[in-house]
Amino acid sequence: MLTEDKPKVRDTSSTLEPILESTLESSVQVPTPRPRTKTLLPVITWEKLPADFILPDDPVDNILQPTIAAGLTEILNEAGLVGENTLICTDYGMIATVDGKTIAKAPDWAYVANITVPFQEVDRSYTPHLEGEVPTIVLEFLSTTDGTEYSMKPDNPMGKWYFYEQVLKVPYYGIFEPLSGDFQVYQLNEFGRYDRLLIEESGRYWIEPMQLSIAAWKGVRHQRMGYWLRFWDAEGNLLPWASEKRAQKEAEAEQERQRADQESQRADQESERAEQERQRADRESQRADRLAQRLKDLGLEAD
Repeated sequence: MLTEDKPKVRDTSSTLEPILESTLESSVQVPTPRPRTKTLLPVITWEKLPADFILPDDPVDNILQPTIAAGLTEILNEAGLVGENTLICTDYGMIATVDGKTIAKAPDWAYVANITVPFQEVDRSYTPHLEGEVPTIVLEFLSTTDGTEYSMKPDNPMGKWYFYEQVLKVPYYGIFEPLSGDFQVYQLNEFGRYDRLLIEESGRYWIEPMQLSIAAWKGVRHQRMGYWLRFWDAEGNLLPWASEKRAQKEAEAEQERQRADQESQRADQESERAEQERQRADRESQRADRLAQRLKDLGLEAD
């Protein structure tokens, strides 16, 4: 994979892909920072989820959310980009203890490059620092239900934005609206606050630690035409889903079959031409033999 820095341009570029135009005109506003007050910083510790802690078991808002998340995971698996210790999860509890209180948030999709414990120890939840790295990126998919994706509330309940930015300190946070295709990615800055990540000329967001770009893409998957999230590699190649890889292999196999058929036809034609040439040579030889015999019969010798 290439490792050079990717050029960044402002997201008002007129060269963006049509499917991503909606990301440039989002009506969703970034949370306005709260006025600075002399409040004590929360005490954050990293403790395993208590065995008796009841994780939220809310149903997803619609069938699209798990399908979009599964598509992202499938892409990374098909590309061979999931390591032995990589944790990719959907609607799965991320845990932190804030001022002695266990806080659990379940992003719609999260990517953790490396965990340091066996997977059976994180079957219910994951505590960064205690059980591995902080997620590289978390994604939330918007719906008609207010899921506090943009909430900066520190409590009652704690907003997701606050939790990912101020507690977990996740480097990249993406918010996707599947119906409109609006997609925004934020990056943690040097002051521990999220800034809107600039879109590349390609219309995609470059995620440096993953060496991949991510963007909304419009097309068909599972018989649904609409917006999906996709990854591209450092060379700008769209990473395929398993179904696309199969279709590509089938197309390549069909092309190879057609090429082999054409080669076989050419070989048959060459063989037929060779047979015709042999027959012509035989006829010429027979004609010459007959002529020689006639001359002999006439008492003449052929030169």
